[in-house]
Amino acid sequence: MMKRTLLWAGVSMLFAAHAAAADHDLVIRGGRVLDGAGNPWVRADVAVKDGRVVQVGQVPGQGTREIDATGRYVSPGFIDMMDQSGAALLKDGAAENKLRMGVTTLIGGEGGPPVPAAGMPAYFKQLETQGIAVNFGTYYSSTQARVHVMGDAAGAPTRKQLDAMGEQVKIAMEAGAFGISSALIYAPSSFQSTSDLISLAKVAAQCDGFYATHMRDESEGVVKAIEEAIEIGEKGGVKVEIFHLKAAYAPEWGKLMPQALATINAARDRGVDVAADLYPYTAGGTGLEIIAPSWVWADGLEKGIERVRDPKVRERMKKEVAAGSMPGWSNLVHASGGFQNVRLANSFSDKYRRFHGKTLAEIGAELNLDPADAAWDIALEGLPNRAVALYFMISEQDVQLALRQPWVSIGSDAAAAVNYGSDGAIGLPHPRAYGTFPRIIAEYVKRNHVLTLEDAVRKMTSWPAQRMGLSDRGLIREGMRADIVLFDLDALDDVASWDTPAGAPTGIETVIVNGVVSFEGGKPTGARAGSALRHACRTR
Repeated sequence: MMKRTLLWAGVSMLFAAHAAAADHDLVIRGGRVLDGAGNPWVRADVAVKDGRVVQVGQVPGQGTREIDATGRYVSPGFIDMMDQSGAALLKDGAAENKLRMGVTTLIGGEGGPPVPAAGMPAYFKQLETQGIAVNFGTYYSSTQARVHVMGDAAGAPTRKQLDAMGEQVKIAMEAGAFGISSALIYAPSSFQSTSDLISLAKVAAQCDGFYATHMRDESEGVVKAIEEAIEIGEKGGVKVEIFHLKAAYAPEWGKLMPQALATINAARDRGVDVAADLYPYTAGGTGLEIIAPSWVWADGLEKGIERVRDPKVRERMKKEVAAGSMPGWSNLVHASGGFQNVRLANSFSDKYRRFHGKTLAEIGAELNLDPADAAWDIALEGLPNRAVALYFMISEQDVQLALRQPWVSIGSDAAAAVNYGSDGAIGLPHPRAYGTFPRIIAEYVKRNHVLTLEDAVRKMTSWPAQRMGLSDRGLIREGMRADIVLFDLDALDDVASWDTPAGAPTGIETVIVNGVVSFEGGKPTGARAGSALRHACRTR
């Protein structure tokens, strides 16, 4: 018994001596280090201690944990500039689909956080208490402020109401929001005027915030919509981020995107801090309700549903769908080139489940209905859920042209999966939720040579970090937060497709968040090392 006790004491002393001798928490050895700034890779070790990179180069000291990165690339963790995980992370902080893509930081909030402005401090605290596997920051939605003050119906706010909305924005900004967001293609956000948004942007400007927007029109009116976003930025005194930049109008593929890019570049040349993100796919995904003209929702959601049920109202709606877009409403069926290019993704209905993956034209023919009637019937049947579709309205050539712009970053427009392999928090089976970031490298570096590897990594790391003011992330340099991804370039591929949207990417081997190994060996480690990112409100 005495000998056994002495033996275990000796083993314990050896382990203690090794731990005491370790100079670092983690050392990544011999990888091809891409610093994130666009520089060519260098062969180097990377040492991490207390959640930060402490040495890059030849690291003589030992790590408590050592990773052999020979033949692998070592990059900063990827930053998702257009995330939808605000509510999903409350349900499950694992964010496995994000980690598998090499993503370590999410910027969400197209529709705002899942709490009112006053609830944001508690929301951030809850995320941290429950634990999240990735870093997360958010915008506050201008629509949240509007609905809080005047409900979801159309109408211009009074000066008193607009001031009350501004107070909500101020509360959110002081709580850590990165700025205000809008989704002007959807009611009731579409009821906001340019001048309303300028007023709210001025409040966000007091904290050096952003105006981030899903623009009023991404199809035939995209240039005018960009001009509106730029006007809001200039007059409101804020930086402008254009969400998921696209020229989503089949009749003018190849024409609108060059005009859109020229408009942004001209604004940047005169000093407007405007940039954009995109997802690398030719279809967007959103609800079937967008097929109804905006006036349908002008008196609120409940009244809008009544109108959609009314056969007489539908006759007017169908005529307007056939006619194309109208002021205040972007007709995505027209933008896609017709119902044959709109594919039902999720009906949330057993009755229509058999039609998942079919186009609305096919569904209409099979049901002997006008495709618009089929769409609205499916939308109503799915309530209270939001039936969603894929709208194939983007050209690959336009994606590539936009991607080449140095100020374009990458955003998935997708949420962390509450249950891995599922359709995500909004029930939309789109490959962007599982493939966006590996696809940037696999498709546009390896297969089509649109970007260099160094620039692709820059677009996903240092550029978005710099853009968002995350001064200690996005680079592999001494003193930076240790958000790191190791990948095998030869094996790297996006597997997710339209037919298998939840396919797991290959080639992402290890993901480190704030110095903690969070994904390795093909699965998450269970670590919850992410942080809630709060924008510092430094009043001007």
